[in-house]
Amino acid sequence: MASGRSTIRRGRPALAAALLAAALAAVGMHPAQAAAPCKPVYLTLDTGHMAVAPMMAEVLNKHQVKVTFFAANERTQTGDGSLGAQWAPWWKARAAEGHEFASHTWDHVYWRGDLPVAGGEPPRFKMRPSAGPSEGKDLTWTAAQYCEEIGKSAKRLEAITGKKTLPLFRAPGGKTSPALLATAKSCGYEHVGWSPAGFLGDELASEKYPNDFLLKKALRDLRSGDILLAHLGIWSRKDPWAPKVLEPLITGLQSRGFCFKTLREHPQYKDWIEAQSGPAPAKPAK
Repeated sequence: MASGRSTIRRGRPALAAALLAAALAAVGMHPAQAAAPCKPVYLTLDTGHMAVAPMMAEVLNKHQVKVTFFAANERTQTGDGSLGAQWAPWWKARAAEGHEFASHTWDHVYWRGDLPVAGGEPPRFKMRPSAGPSEGKDLTWTAAQYCEEIGKSAKRLEAITGKKTLPLFRAPGGKTSPALLATAKSCGYEHVGWSPAGFLGDELASEKYPNDFLLKKALRDLRSGDILLAHLGIWSRKDPWAPKVLEPLITGLQSRGFCFKTLREHPQYKDWIEAQSGPAPAKPAK
């Protein structure tokens, strides 16, 4: 007859499996999903009027989702700009949670065109800020001025968070030219756009593109490796996107085997980031 001790030993694997299954069920995951490699997507959030920023941060933290923020000092519903003193504690809290940060230019400056230059001269650009003292004005900038504009936001983020920003940037509206991209790269910044299916539509008119439509479209079309884009508040959208879509989008993708990673881990940018700023700092031991 087998001893009571051997019976307990034989029962341990079954008990462990049952406990694991119960834990996974509690978070809505089947054991087969836990064993399978996740399908990564990369959620990126640009600044905006910031009214929904606290709610969005709460949702991200609740579901342990890490994102990459692209920040400019945009006009906000409260405070002195999205990178101003009032919002500094918010950014610092996001850094403590493990999110990543990159520049979106300082005054949310749109590229409007390349200007003609003589052979051998550095490029010049027609630019239009949508924030700051020159909001709405057409400006002529040199390559050095554009590099300074990208770097100003990166330096402010580092000063607020105490964390080095990624050597990446996103041009407002995604509007660029080969000359603009080459200029940014020459001063240490690689441009990041978004995947076609990753455009989550929070900038679109809610009358024509209601939240339930945008949610269903994203859950249907997103694929592994996609870069997703949303904002910390859009002035023009009457029915705000984030309160209705962000959480069901996250849980819907997670239930389909997706996981969220930052651009530090993206295969297209990982080598560039390490070459510019070194590997990611080691995570503290638990």
